[in-house]
Amino acid sequence: MAQQWTCPFCNHHQVVTDDNHHSSVMKLSIGKSKHGETGLAYTAIRCVNPACNEVGLSATFAEMMFRNSVGWQVLKTVEDWQLRPSSSSKPQPEYIPAVLREDYFEACAIRNTSPKASATLARRCLQGMIRDFCGIAKGRLIDEIQELNRRLDGGTAPRGVEPETIEAIDAVRDIGNIGAHMEKDINLIVDVEPGEAQALIELIEMLFDDWYIARHKREKKLAAVKAIASEKKAAIEEGREKRKKTSESEESPVAEG
Repeated sequence: MAQQWTCPFCNHHQVVTDDNHHSSVMKLSIGKSKHGETGLAYTAIRCVNPACNEVGLSATFAEMMFRNSVGWQVLKTVEDWQLRPSSSSKPQPEYIPAVLREDYFEACAIRNTSPKASATLARRCLQGMIRDFCGIAKGRLIDEIQELNRRLDGGTAPRGVEPETIEAIDAVRDIGNIGAHMEKDINLIVDVEPGEAQALIELIEMLFDDWYIARHKREKKLAAVKAIASEKKAAIEEGREKRKKTSESEESPVAEG
């Protein structure tokens, strides 16, 4: 087998092969339950990045069916578990403020077990990004989003804030209870579905990439260009100084004996 996979531990993109992938299905010999004949399926993948070399594990409890040619197979998933890592969060660089990363990681960790708490943390993280990256702080999240929109229209929004950014934020505002409560206190816990909480999490991941990571990459490239220019200038000055000293030495009279 060969499939594309991104390691959840190090975010390294790679191709999974039989050398670093193992999966299996096991029927549970407990009789027929309300879910029919049941079993467990699990998958293990080892990251081929030498700096990581971690193992991702997932498991599924499912209704099973028997096929003569292949044996027991999953017919219908009853419940899934992501065992390692237990969260769907992606590694984030340390130059993103710690308070934002902490809210993001926790929102991912409890997305399935408590979607409404996950959405609350995600909304707070979104507001924190608008305040930190865009320098906009008002009473309500909706007011801050509207001010960001005005600055974008006026050409004063920070680099990285594009029309698509506002469109994505507005799209989340249209999702069920999340959108209805963006106009209220971001600490208000509202009843949401896991998919709605995931929409907020994916928006945060996009803004981490488009705002913080893009800015850091840009700053690194500019710093590298400036360093090259500085080294070049220093080398030119050093060459001029050497030529000046050589010229002065050649022009100085030779002392008579």
